[in-house]
Amino acid sequence: MASMTQHALAAKTVVRGNAVVSKKAVKATRVNTVARAAVATKSGLKTGVVTGADYQAVLEHAKKHQYAIPAVNCTMSPIINACMEAAKKANSPMIVQFSNGGGIYNAGKGLKNEKDQKVAAMGTIAGALHVRAMAEAYGVPIILHTDHCSKALLPWFDLLIEANEEYFAKHGEPLFSSHMLDLSEESIEENMEISAKYLKRMAAIGCHLEVEIGITGGEEDGVDNTDVAQEDLYSKPEEIHQVYKALEPIAPGMYSIAAAFGNVHGVYSPGNVKLTPPILGNAQKYIEKEEGTKEKPVYFVFHGGSGSSREDIREAIGYGVIKMNIDTDTQWSFWDGVKDYVKEKEPYLQGQIGNPDGPEKPNKKYYDPRMWLREAENYTVNRLLSAYEDLQAMDACSK
Repeated sequence: MASMTQHALAAKTVVRGNAVVSKKAVKATRVNTVARAAVATKSGLKTGVVTGADYQAVLEHAKKHQYAIPAVNCTMSPIINACMEAAKKANSPMIVQFSNGGGIYNAGKGLKNEKDQKVAAMGTIAGALHVRAMAEAYGVPIILHTDHCSKALLPWFDLLIEANEEYFAKHGEPLFSSHMLDLSEESIEENMEISAKYLKRMAAIGCHLEVEIGITGGEEDGVDNTDVAQEDLYSKPEEIHQVYKALEPIAPGMYSIAAAFGNVHGVYSPGNVKLTPPILGNAQKYIEKEEGTKEKPVYFVFHGGSGSSREDIREAIGYGVIKMNIDTDTQWSFWDGVKDYVKEKEPYLQGQIGNPDGPEKPNKKYYDPRMWLREAENYTVNRLLSAYEDLQAMDACSK
């Protein structure tokens, strides 16, 4: 296995556009094994970052045992670490994901991201390398994923696919487990045309694809869907079937669908968001009937999950949801930890020297970033453990 320095240099080379991946090195066949040795959980699921067939085994396990995996948008290492710590405590898989904006932040706001998206790609790859370095130690399956990529952000997506191909050429597996294309603002025909092109390329290296149809309302990471038409918040069975017909022949089971069933990014007062989980169940039955498939033939993804009721979440899981994004609530938990820490330690945070214990007493151990960031991590871990309960995913690795 190459050193982290070599990984970082490889990522840097890809981002500069100098990747030298032979087309022959990426065979147009699905990857069912990985070169990396991995430890198996009691369930038989591999630990550390899972890709290809190992990732698909996690999805099948989730569908079989009717639980969903939490997915958290990460912008810095403390949030990444909190996610993996929560997964270890829950003994369950975790999806660590990066948005384009999260990648930019992780790269450093002192760098300006241009239209070529190289800074966003650098930050995203750096986050992935951090996860790669640490995931095995947490003893559970970790899925490396990227979130919403609109048509305007395809240069970012292209750089990430190049990074995957270069990593695959060296290690026999992609750097990331999966990526999301969000072309829901385009026609479904164009959405599927572009998605199919990428899935063919990704499947060749064992990397999964997530696609979105319909629209998730609200606002997240600079994407504002607060004023979309209500009908666009609910996908039709025929549209979901259209995705199945476009992608299933290319790479069976190597894609998931973020369908719209009234879900909205952000948290709103009760009654403002009307989730309709049966939309997902009806689509599964429609495809079963049209294609003669097994029960629940597609993997569904629940976007806009923060603030949803346990009843709606679990009903959606019953219809084949295997992943739920939790971003808004984890952002709040991170801040809540800092807020409560500052409130509790306020007398010790007014200067470098001088506190209730004495005018000459130093305060370094209180304002040290590791102290208040740790509280942010603790609060986020606790929020994610609550999410694992909602998602019926506690102790999933023992099932």
